[in-house]
Amino acid sequence: MPMNIHLHPSRNEWHRLQQRPVQDLPVISDLVDRIFGDVKNRGDDALLEYTLKYDGVKPDPILVGPEAYLQAVEQISRDLKDAIGLAASNIRRFHEAQKGPPARVETMEGVKCWQEYRPIERVGLYVPGGSAPLFSTLLMLAIPAQVAGCLDIQVCTPPDQEGRIHPAILYACHYLGIDKVFKVGGIQAIAAFTHGTETISPVYKIFGPGNQYVTAAKIRASMAGIPMDMPAGPSEVLVFSDISGQADLIASDLLSQAEHGPDSQVLFVTTHESLIDRTVTEIEKQMQDLPRKAIISEALQHARLILLEDEETAFDFINQYAPEHLILNIDRAGEKVSQVKNAGSVFVGPFTPESAGDYASGTNHTLPTYGYARVFSGLTLHSFMKSVSFQEITREGLQKLAPAIIPMAEAEQLQGHKRAVTIRLKTPS
Repeated sequence: MPMNIHLHPSRNEWHRLQQRPVQDLPVISDLVDRIFGDVKNRGDDALLEYTLKYDGVKPDPILVGPEAYLQAVEQISRDLKDAIGLAASNIRRFHEAQKGPPARVETMEGVKCWQEYRPIERVGLYVPGGSAPLFSTLLMLAIPAQVAGCLDIQVCTPPDQEGRIHPAILYACHYLGIDKVFKVGGIQAIAAFTHGTETISPVYKIFGPGNQYVTAAKIRASMAGIPMDMPAGPSEVLVFSDISGQADLIASDLLSQAEHGPDSQVLFVTTHESLIDRTVTEIEKQMQDLPRKAIISEALQHARLILLEDEETAFDFINQYAPEHLILNIDRAGEKVSQVKNAGSVFVGPFTPESAGDYASGTNHTLPTYGYARVFSGLTLHSFMKSVSFQEITREGLQKLAPAIIPMAEAEQLQGHKRAVTIRLKTPS
């Protein structure tokens, strides 16, 4: 298989090498607008029609019934149940650890300020289910929502051609106690979360990854006043290795990412040319027995293997690219994490595969793609909460603040602001 290999590219070439697969946003945007309008006007009828059109089935009812959860419990193996339990425990432990006491400060005598977090009451979780049933995503979304204290958690995920949700997804929902699961995917699911239908209630915030159609729909939802977690599109990984790297490990990491989908992007950056040749050989060898070989082959068409002169240059390239997943398969990797400025999630050392974060280590695998890691974080506990600031001022504290508040209000010509202070200063305590 021909691979895109780039030896010592100049910095002027970096931008071209870092480009993601192109998205046809104008065409997608028109489609998103049409579907959003239709769902808003016709509710469940529109959901059923679009699900039939895009998923080949008309799921009626849209809401998963209680018997489906019981069937899922019977269909899932004990090994998978144990795996889900272990992963859920680690994910919950990691997100519980993100709780902390309120930030409190007395900015001056008599002036107390603090900040507290409150859960977002109604959230919509989108779980992809097209080429693979991503029940791990359900864990990554629902567990922090529960830890945060979200009161209303709704899940949309596309059905198979028999109108069913994969039993692993349903078992994960059952395990977590989530019973608002709807057999709807794609743009129409995001539209339902935004506008509501007879069956699905509108939410306050939408979470979950998806393809470019889902991402465009989440952006459209934000324009309608329903914010999203982040622009999370097709998945990507950048593996950085030096002479200490093992080609078989590197190839396995690149292939594990490529099997996500044909629009996934994999990059390999190294400071040693011989490692590129060995990695290409390993890629060709390992992919032969992978069931998703056809998908991998398509994804590898826009993969890039890049040789750079030294470690400092490599980290410059990495930070400019801002990968969703960054694997540091380098000597003394733990000592060099401070050089990472932009990445969604970092996997440190040769025994830390991306698969660990995808499933069970505890960190969240819902991460910014497409370079958004320069400004967005991956999902955390606080993604499902909002902060509320408080202040409590004594009479003496207000007297100390007045010399700042009054002239500032006068300068902005807001006399009512000034009076709200001076009237209190004249009020007997």
